[in-house]
Amino acid sequence: MITEPHATLRDSDPDVGLFTVLREDGSADPETDPGVPAEILLSAYRHMRRLRILDARMILLQRQGRVGFYGACTGQEAVPIATGLVTKKDDWVFPALREQSVMLVRGFPLRQFIAQVFGNSGDVAKGRQMPSHQSGKSVHQVSWSSCIGPQIPQAVGTAMAMKLRKDPSVSFGFCGDGATSQPDFHTAMHFAATFNAPAVLVCQNNHWSISVPTARQTAARTIAVKGRAYGMRSVRVDGNDLLAMYKVLTDAADRARRGEGPTFVEALTYRIGAHSTSDDPTRYRADAEVEAWKKKDPVDRLAKHLRLLGLVDDAHEAALDEELAAEIGVAVNEVEAMGAPARESLFDDVYAELPQHLRDERAELMRMPPAPSHG
Repeated sequence: MITEPHATLRDSDPDVGLFTVLREDGSADPETDPGVPAEILLSAYRHMRRLRILDARMILLQRQGRVGFYGACTGQEAVPIATGLVTKKDDWVFPALREQSVMLVRGFPLRQFIAQVFGNSGDVAKGRQMPSHQSGKSVHQVSWSSCIGPQIPQAVGTAMAMKLRKDPSVSFGFCGDGATSQPDFHTAMHFAATFNAPAVLVCQNNHWSISVPTARQTAARTIAVKGRAYGMRSVRVDGNDLLAMYKVLTDAADRARRGEGPTFVEALTYRIGAHSTSDDPTRYRADAEVEAWKKKDPVDRLAKHLRLLGLVDDAHEAALDEELAAEIGVAVNEVEAMGAPARESLFDDVYAELPQHLRDERAELMRMPPAPSHG
């Protein structure tokens, strides 16, 4: 089955029709153009290109056996980067597999981000989570559990806590199209709409829940239309259009801050690569489908727009890629040289005050010689 890229359903309802800004020639539709300032567009472009280079480097490291696992975002960069630009300092983010880069846009250090992939002493999570599950309290980003869907009720619960505390912050929760078939998704949607939670819930519909196509996930006309049943404002947006994503997420966050309740966003996009380094997509989808969606590449579309605005050219792009590749190369080299997490850190973060039996176990562990290194 070949899905038609960005097949727009002609309907006046925002949860059925597709909101888009960028045209095929790179120009912005004046009727929908949000007028994003040039500095934000250039920041978005830089982050998107850095993420594209970072993903390629991490996949290479996995293939070389230097890291164990990686889930790339290739083809879906517009959603997390737009989110990072829209969020405010005290907002919370609950990612699925392809939104970790939100934290990089919000200022999380690249080295610590990469260290999580290695799971070594540079990892703020002390190597306790599998790769591509980054989190950081400093940027209010919670770790994904790797189960399908539980981060959505967690995001709604956090939003309700903000509301009860009269905190004007917003909770952003993400899922894929497959998660909309899970009970957690429906529980969260019902609760958020009923109690007017200040949440922005985003489904990245990349057409494949690993090897299951969206058509097998639901009989609904779109994913966004599901929000209608809960009485929630829903929007279906071109997820490969940075300007469209920025506009929709800004509007949704502003509504939540004004106390007008949650918004459900279906971002129509496409996973160009494998689900993860453990996946072989050639076994379940056609090359023609992938090639059709490559023509809608979000990085290329933003580049075309910036060129029309006179903000980038060939020289700028070449210099930017060289700079970003060097930055990532240095960070990888520094992180890979780091040792494993300290043995005694195994007992950290378990209790506010470590009970006696765990203190005894820690002391016994430290009396034993460390395991031989295989590095």
